Amino acid sequence: MRSLVIIPTYNERENLAQLAAAALQAAPVDLLIVDDNSPDGTGHLADCLARESGGRVSVLHRPGKQGLGTAYLTGFRWGLERDYQFLLEMDCDFSHDPADLPRLLAAAADADVVLGSRYVPGGATPDWPWPRRVLSRGGSLYARQILGLGYRDLTGGFKCFRRRALELLDLESIRANGYAFQIEMTWRCHLAGLRIVEIPIVFHDRRVGQSKMSRQIVWEAIGTVWRMRRLRPAGDGANRDTTRGSGRQAA
Repeated sequence: MRSLVIIPTYNERENLAQLAAAALQAAPVDLLIVDDNSPDGTGHLADCLARESGGRVSVLHRPGKQGLGTAYLTGFRWGLERDYQFLLEMDCDFSHDPADLPRLLAAAADADVVLGSRYVPGGATPDWPWPRRVLSRGGSLYARQILGLGYRDLTGGFKCFRRRALELLDLESIRANGYAFQIEMTWRCHLAGLRIVEIPIVFHDRRVGQSKMSRQIVWEAIGTVWRMRRLRPAGDGANRDTTRGSGRQAA
């Protein structure tokens, strides 16, 4: 079954070629690069990679920086229109290891949504300074407590969705655009009754370039969690353990 990895880019020229080569070698996937008119020429490089890929790399150019969430939503629609059965999210900065792509796809054999998790046994963030670890873990814990969810890593962006999962969602109604988008996608999949599992990943800091994290993104996530809480149906049994241990991979 066909699988598509969606990679949003903004000023990722130094990472893109190596990341694309590693992903294509790691798994039988196609790539969709969604570039927001990067000033550093990432979009031009993406076009070159597409021409040389034998059809495995495609590019969407957007007129300016429009945010992570809208990039993924654009990619989801593009992939659904072309009959991909699995659609994956992945960063372009090597914080997500392309070698983990086969594990996400394997886990999707018996799940609708697979979360690459830094906070289940076997997951790690070895390169992070302690303030970033506190912020990230605190953000996931905050969202878990407000929404009553049992998933350990709600802010991570290394995910695999079955086609049916995305088709069940009203993608037009998703409003979050920064890292809160990751929380909202998992939340809406949960409300739709989809089977969500977590598998451990080791999340490394970006190799080169600058982080896209900002105060605005943090405040958006805080507000989004409370907005989503109002959507929670009465009696929803959200706290359930859906983790996969470090020594076990999905078949």
